[in-house]
This record gives sequence, structure tokens and C-alpha cells, in this order.
Amino acid sequence: MAPGFIHLHVASALSMRYGTTTPQNLVNRAGEYGQSALALTDRDTVAGAVSFIHACASAQISPILGVDIALETPQPYLPTPAHGGKWVKPERPRLTLLAHDKRSWAGLCAIISRAHLDSREDPEINRQELLQLAGEHGLVALLGPRSDIGYNILNRRPDRALDHLRTWQDHGIRTYLEIATHCQSPDADNLSDTFAARMLQWAIVHKVPAVLTNMVRYLEQQDSRIADVLDASRRQLALSAKTNSGPTNQAFLATTAHMSAIAQRIAGMVGDPRDIRRILLSQTVELGLECIIDPTADLGMNQVYVPELAKLLPGESRSADAILQERCEIGFTNYLTDNSVTRTDDQRSSRARLDSELAIIAQMGLAGYVLTVAQVVDMIRQMKVRVAARGSGAGSFINHLLGISGVDPIAHNLLMERFVSTLRPGLPDIDIDVESDRRIEIYQAIFDRFGDKRTTCVSMRETYRVRHAIRDVGAALGMPPSEINTFAKSFPHIRARHIRSALAELPELRRSGIGIRAARGDLDQFLDLVEGLDGLPRHTSLHPCGIVLSDLSLLERTPVQPSAQEFPMSQFDKDDVEHMGLLKLDVLGVRMQSALAYAIKQVHKVQGPNAHGTDHTGFINLETVPRDDAKTFELIQSTKTLGCFQIESPGQRELIGKFAPVSFGDLITDISLFRPGPVKSDMITPFLRARQGWAMTDYIHEDLAEILAETSGVVVFHEQVMRILAVMTDCTLEAADLIRRRMGDYEQLDEIREWFYLALRKKKYELVVIEQVWEVLRAFASFGFCKAHAAAFALPTYQSAWFKAHHPAAFIAGVLTHDPGMYPKRLIADDARSCGVEILGLDVNVSSDTYVVERTVNGGYGIRIPLSEVKGISQQEVSDIISAQPYRSLADFVYRARASRPIIERIVLAGGFDALHGQLVSRRDLLFHVADLSTQFKLKRTVRAKVTAQITLGMEDIEWIPEPTGLPALSLADRVRHEIEVLGLDISAHIMSFYREMLVQLNVVPAGHLLQVRSQSNVLIAGVKVATQTPPIRSGKRVAFVTLEDSTGPVDATFFEEAQDQFAPTLFHSWLLLVSGTVRRTGPRGVSILANGCWELSQVYQHWKFGGVSAVQELIGAAPKVQLDPVAPTQIWEHASGFRSSPYADVRPAGNDIARSMRSAAKLAP
Repeated sequence: MAPGFIHLHVASALSMRYGTTTPQNLVNRAGEYGQSALALTDRDTVAGAVSFIHACASAQISPILGVDIALETPQPYLPTPAHGGKWVKPERPRLTLLAHDKRSWAGLCAIISRAHLDSREDPEINRQELLQLAGEHGLVALLGPRSDIGYNILNRRPDRALDHLRTWQDHGIRTYLEIATHCQSPDADNLSDTFAARMLQWAIVHKVPAVLTNMVRYLEQQDSRIADVLDASRRQLALSAKTNSGPTNQAFLATTAHMSAIAQRIAGMVGDPRDIRRILLSQTVELGLECIIDPTADLGMNQVYVPELAKLLPGESRSADAILQERCEIGFTNYLTDNSVTRTDDQRSSRARLDSELAIIAQMGLAGYVLTVAQVVDMIRQMKVRVAARGSGAGSFINHLLGISGVDPIAHNLLMERFVSTLRPGLPDIDIDVESDRRIEIYQAIFDRFGDKRTTCVSMRETYRVRHAIRDVGAALGMPPSEINTFAKSFPHIRARHIRSALAELPELRRSGIGIRAARGDLDQFLDLVEGLDGLPRHTSLHPCGIVLSDLSLLERTPVQPSAQEFPMSQFDKDDVEHMGLLKLDVLGVRMQSALAYAIKQVHKVQGPNAHGTDHTGFINLETVPRDDAKTFELIQSTKTLGCFQIESPGQRELIGKFAPVSFGDLITDISLFRPGPVKSDMITPFLRARQGWAMTDYIHEDLAEILAETSGVVVFHEQVMRILAVMTDCTLEAADLIRRRMGDYEQLDEIREWFYLALRKKKYELVVIEQVWEVLRAFASFGFCKAHAAAFALPTYQSAWFKAHHPAAFIAGVLTHDPGMYPKRLIADDARSCGVEILGLDVNVSSDTYVVERTVNGGYGIRIPLSEVKGISQQEVSDIISAQPYRSLADFVYRARASRPIIERIVLAGGFDALHGQLVSRRDLLFHVADLSTQFKLKRTVRAKVTAQITLGMEDIEWIPEPTGLPALSLADRVRHEIEVLGLDISAHIMSFYREMLVQLNVVPAGHLLQVRSQSNVLIAGVKVATQTPPIRSGKRVAFVTLEDSTGPVDATFFEEAQDQFAPTLFHSWLLLVSGTVRRTGPRGVSILANGCWELSQVYQHWKFGGVSAVQELIGAAPKVQLDPVAPTQIWEHASGFRSSPYADVRPAGNDIARSMRSAAKLAP
């Protein structure tokens, strides 16, 4: 079979802001055309190589890999007429390089790495470096219309073109001229037929082989408009400013016939069309066939690479297996002693578990991998950093014995097969949680230990979503920046392809001016372009946790480029590095670990070495605190778990209120229950009913009783699914895990179901049992939660709850400093007050750069607000203020602190000088003095600089006493307003206190009193909105969960789609709310509101102020409570398990936007 045409110059969407389609789509189209091979030559990257190879394998197409690279030129950056006169680099000469074996692939990696080294935004490589590397590694060069040769031929300088050609040939580089045309106009454009013919003629004259390409960058001709938008974004020019001539819709992946016609047309302009056409096409195909890549031999895929043992353990002569065996034996002896394992049967089973795991590790050649991870964990501990394993790695007994995981897999019935399996090739995952504020320090230590030739970070690609797409399309179309910004911010964080449906379906958009214009069709072109950008990569950045550790071949197998944090990162993402056989260690910076570490230090600082929970070091050791502490579980059962890891969200607080965990195992179950799988399969309700004794435990079949006993007959864990499959079908646990994974694929469900039914019928199970078990597995198996992962999560969950129960001040100080949760700081501060912890105001003589615990005059504990919370203050200003403490007066502060005048004024308004001068003058008086003092001391510093060092002006030694100005003091409302504007916190009074009279008259129920209200009662609640979530739920509808706080505590309200229709703009864009709804009891300690309406509190206040209660009742009564027939979503994502999700679901942390917007909420106070 003839190979057909072979495209040798093809860009995918991995060419950032240039290509428009995925490698998969390109491969599929080439397959449809009957083309036997295809090249991927993205600009400045091979990031798409792995997915391209997989797509080629599926389509039975041979892969060719290369890169389109820019040459360094002395051209200066030029200003653009758009975007405020930004500077961009003009287009530089480019060429295409092709690899054809292992050596040339290594050269390709080296060239790309070098191009990115000094040119992060515009990668380019020095010509001499490129020539040397390309020659040494045997790369093939395609010099096309945009190369130096092409530009010189275009400018009719054949002598210079010949000089460039000889330079390439002198370095031993196989050089081809690339012939391409994108238009038929006879002008001088370098992509015209005329110029293509000139290039071909020049190649013939100088006996240079030529190949034909279409310089592909999109799939279909109609995609050219998207390419134009990407060009405009990349060049920072509006589309109207584009200077390219001729049609631009020809860079598509063309058929063999189309390329043959182009060859015929160009050949006819040169000479004998048949002969030249035949030679041009045959040279193209021949080169393509020569450059086919073998993924295993050339890229090293399907192999495993870890640091050499000599690097890992210098001077060690034994094998990795022998060293691992020895370390495990030491750990096993300690395990038996520490856990008082004395029964012979227990010792034998533990021994068998260890021997089994060691055998699997040896069989898979993973001893070096495990030792590498263990060494990294040991190194982190030696740095005095909190570290804990997460994920399925907690199921390995070896990981526990080596200290990688703190969870005992035997005690918690975890499975090694979920972590690693001989049936699942490749490296397993071990994720390491560390303190977030020390993550970069740990990265540096890993690089120092293994070297940058064996170490790199993983990259990730940010793709276009609706807001990014709106901004880039708007700029390309020349829209005013303010209009673009308003348009973009009006959308939730959704896919760009959902922009039309969002405008039609979301009530907050449908009734807006944008929605009305869209419905009229005024925005059709704009919306088409936004949708066209959906999912295209737009930026490469450092993955938040992935580090690659390899042997010395690392840089020969992956290009690296600098990240914003200055660490090198592989161009491959987290999935690709695994396919490349590279050890990826996820080092996750977890803020809760930082909060706990900080809290431990605060306890030691304030309470000393004898505080509750301390060990022989004088510090609290959370790894050794009892895991059956009654006070801890009392706190958890109370649902007062704000700030606690994993159990602070509204849904989790509701669940633990019903569940009432009493053991560490219960926490594991709780964390696993609060996942889409159990929610979809409605396992939470029967679990709670059985747990609380309201229903008999149903195991479906007696064979499942032992497996499901710990969860009251309900499937909760992946490991349970694996055990059910193994017990009922007689397959191995390894095979069961593969089956569980496959059940996430719709296309495989029927095949698995047939196998499952056949296996169980052979074992004489009744059909009704088979059907019941299958439905449970189908709904849950692929979408549940790994018990080992839950167990790893349960550890910091318990530790955080223990700390809050025993040391609330230190714990909350840690939470406020490191901000690990979903809620804004003002809610956490309010929670501190409810725990008996005082929030101490800003004080220039006491405040630090973090929240610190202090003893209060009444013998309790308080938390001091830090200087770092002052709006706009720099880290340098914070350091300068702290280093000069204490201050005798405002004058002393102005003179010595070196803070800017706006910062000093904000500190005054936030009460930072109340302790110094609050008894004499008001904040308004001090604000008046700031201006005068700033002027005086500015002049004083100028004079002082001019006099000799022996002359002392002495003004800084004068005792400054502020004089009252006679101005009225700030009202309490003004003080609170300024505190929120400056600090984001209301210190002097709660913001809701100013509405108290109105709220009492309206019979608004305080959050803290809702437990006393009968279920199903209609109520009004009010408060500051502190969190909003629209998570995926099983119905596929968009449901908004809102948390309000009113000084008596938080209350959660649920807005279903019917309630959102009328009130969505207020719900999503206002911060102080009055909400009407029905009380819903969620257990003995839980209560929430099923909302049917909401109003902006300042609007309600104005009605009440001028019209009393009747005016508010009229306002509320005028709005319909629900819209009975909301527009139904037209697009719903459905998982193989049956889980359905709204396209408008938002999985971001609930409080982020609100936390940033709290300062603006102060303006709404009356």
C-alpha cells in the first residue's frame, strides 16, 4: 500500500497561541486520508510528543517528531500600537528540525532546552550553538520560507542564501529546502506560489533536495479565524493591525491529492511539471519514512529510569533489593515492638505481608524507586519539616516501615495491590505532603541532593476557559479594555465552549445586557471565536507538586525550560513523564501542614515545654498523640470544625453531624463517603441508617459480610470493590483493580458486565444477587475513593481537630497565618471568639508579620492581628516596622519606621496606635497629625543629610504628645468600615451589628438560634456571605451552596435552580444578604436553610429606614419566591457511573473570591 503524502511540518495546539487543534485530531485526520506517517513539529516544544505517539499507535500511523525553532537575531523589541504600548519581538527566522533516532532525539531535546534558557517568553537559539548541536546529533533541517535562506531568496540575495546553505552543510547537517505555499497570488509574499517556485528553482540550481509541506497549523480551513486570533494575542496586536498579505486559510492538514495538486502547480512554474512534481513528492515521502521514530528505542518509553544506586547511596556495592530488604527488616523489628505485636499469628501475617510486598517490588524492579522516595522523605524530616504521605502509597507496608507513610496498612486493612501491581506496568505514585511555606526550600534541597542533570520539575498547561478566551478575543477585535474586563468577570469559571448556553441558561447572565445582546445575535462572531479557543493551551507553568528524579539520561529524553520560580521544568506534563518512565514524586505544599507546624511553635512559645501533648523535646509531637482522644471526637461531633482539614465544608459538617465519628476508622469512612461515587449511588443514606440503628445492615450476600462489616454493609472504598470482585469471581486482587479501573470507561462496561455475570453464575449466585451487586459496583467502582488515600487524609484531619480541641488559640493562629481552608479570615476570627479566644487589634508595638498568640489580662489567650494584613503594605515595610519596635509615639514611628504615608494612615485607621494614644486622642486626630509629621520629618531628613555627623538635631528624642484637634471622633460604624477596608476584618464591632434593630423587627433568626427552630419552618436569616460553591451534584443541575455569618455563627443555605432564576444576580454578586427559606434539620447538631429568595441587605435597610417593616415586607413580597420553569441545561456531563454534572459547576475553593472582596463589603454598612 502506498504511504500517501507525509506532512513534515505540522503544529498542534501545543504550539502556544499558534496551533489550533490537538495531536489526536491531526492523527485521526491523517488516518482518514490514508497517510501512513505524520510529523509533529510544534513551535519551541515537543510537549505533545507523548500524546501524539499514543494517538499514532491507535491509528496505526508512524510518528515523526521534530520542532519548529527560532534563530536568535539582534533585532530589538518593538512597541505595539495596542495594549498600552507593550514591547514584543518581531518575527525571527525559523526552521524545522527532525529527529530520526535516539541520538537525534537527544539533540532535539538539547536544542529546545538551550532555546528556552535565556528567552523565556520568546525562545530562540544562537545560530552557532544550533549548528553545532544539530551537527553533533545528526538532525535533519528543513529550511523553508521563514528561514534565513528563504528571506534572502525573497529579498533577491541568492549569494547570501548560498552562504547560509554552505554553513549548514559544512556542519554535516542533512539539509532540505522546504517548499510551501498558502496562496496563489503572484505577489512577493513568502507563502505565495510565485515564491515557492523561486525556492524550488533555487534548490534545483544548487542541487539541494527539496520537500513539500503545507506548514500546517489547523485542521480545517474555517479554523483560520481562530489562528488569526491566536496570532493577534501572541503579537499583542488587534486583528485590524495584521500585516500579512494574501489568504490565510490554507495552513490546514491537506489530503494527498491536494498536496499533489500544489506540487503540480509549483512544478509547472519551474519547468517540466511531471518530473519535478514526482521528485518533489518522492523526496518528501522518502524523508518522512527515514525519520519515523521508534518510541521505545529512540525515546526510551516503556522503560523505568531512577537515580543510579551509586548516586543514591555512594559507596554501596549491594543491589537495591538487598538494601531495601535490610532496611525493611530493621523497620519490621521496630514495628513489632512499637505496636506490641506479640501473638504468633499476627507476627506471621505481618511477616507474610512484608515478604509478599518485597517480592512484588523485586519482580517489578522498583527497589531503587522506593529507596529514592524514602531518602527524600528522610531528608525532609532532617530539615525539621512536617511530611506525610498521601494516596494509594499508604496501602504499602513497606512504605510504612520505611517511614514514608504514617498510616499502618495492616491495622486499617489497606491493600498493596491498589498501590502497585505486576499487571499494571510503570511507576506507582507516592505523594508527599509538606509544609506549603517550605515547599520551594524542599525543592531546592532535592535539586542539591540529586543535581539538575537528574532532576527537573513537571510542567502543566493552562488552557483557555471562558474568561481568558473573552479577554483575548476582545483584545483581538479591538474592544475597549474596560468592556472586556466587565464582560469576562460576569461569567463563572466555566469552559469557553459553554459561553452561549451560559448566556441563555444562567439567570444572572440571561437578563443582563450581555445576555440580551447575545439573544439578538449581536455577538455571534465574538461568541464563535470564544468557543473556538476552548481548551487550547495558552500557557505553560510549573506543576504545583511534581518533581522528576531520573538517571543521567534525563536531559537526553526531555527538554527543560525555566519556570517563574527559576526551577527547570520538563516540557512533559504529569501524565507524559510517567509514560516516559520517569520517577515523578509529588511534593505537595499543604497549608494545613504549615498551620500545624506553626501552631506547635506557638504552643511552645506561649505555654512552654509542659503544655498538653508535648513529648521529651518540649514540643507537641502530633504523630504520637492518642488517636482515640475523647475531647477531639467531641469537637468533631459538635460540627464546630471550621479550619479543620477535610471536615470544614458545609457538606462535611452536615455529614459528621449525622455520622458522629467516634474513632479514627470512622474518620477514614467519613472522608471516603463525601465523594461523588457514594453520593451518586446513594450510599450515604443507607450507611447512616444502618450506623444509627434505624435499619438492619444489608450485606446483599453473606460472602460480602466480612468485606463490608466496617462500613455497615455499604460499599465505601475502592479496596472493598477489589475484594468483592476477588471473592465473587475468584480473580486476583491485582486483576480486580484493573477491572475496577476499566469500569470508568463506558465502552468497556458491557464487556465487563458480561464477564461478571458469567463468573458469578458459574459460582451459583442467584440472579437477583448478581444484579444487586453489579449495580452497586457499576455506580461506584471507578468513581469512589481509595481507602489508603482516605486513611492518609484522616491523619491530618484528626491532628487538626486534636489541636483545635486542646489548643484553639495556637491552632487558629496557624490557620489565620497560613490560610489553609475554604473560608475567609474574618469567619475564622469569629470562630476563634466562639472558642473563647480573643482577637487582639493591630498594635505597632506588638504586632508581628504573622498571627501570634498572647496571654490576655484575664488569663486566657488572644490572637494578635499582624502588620502584614494592612492593605498594600510591602514585606519590606513590615520588616522595617518590626525591626524598629518599640515606638514611643506616632512621631517616633513616622521618623523611624520608614513606612509610606498611605500605609501609616491605614495603620492609624485600623487602630494600630490606639494602645499608644487612644486615651488622649481619636483615630481622626491621629490621622490629622500624620500629614503634619510626615512633612516635618521629610524636611528633617533632608536637613540632616546636609549637616555633619557631629551635629544632632535631636527631634527624634523629644517626647511627642498628640494634641486633640477638636474634630469629632470616628463613629463606631466608621471605625468598623475602615478596619474592614484596611484589614479585611471587623474588630471594633461585627458589621451585622449595625443592622440589628432592623433584623429584630423583621424577626430574622440568628444563626446560633436555628437549632431551636422547628424543622420545615419558614424563616428569614441574614449575614455576611463568607463562601459560595456550585459543585457538581448527581442531578446535573447547578445548585449553589452559600454560607452566611452573623456574629452568632455560620449558617448554610442551599439555592436550587428554581430559586436562582429570580435571585442569581444578588446571590452571586452581593456580600451582605437577607435570605428567606425553610429550616432543614440535618441531624441532632446540624441545620441548614433551603432558600427560596435573597436580597441585598443595604437595599433592604434603605426600605426599612424610610418605610419601616411594611416597606421591607412589600419588597420581599413583590419578588416571586421561585421560577417554576427555569431553562433546562442543554449540556450535562455524564460519567460511566451515571454521575451527572452541570457544565456550570465550579470546583474552586468556596471562599476565595469572597475573601478578596470583603474590603468592598464595608461600603455596604449603614
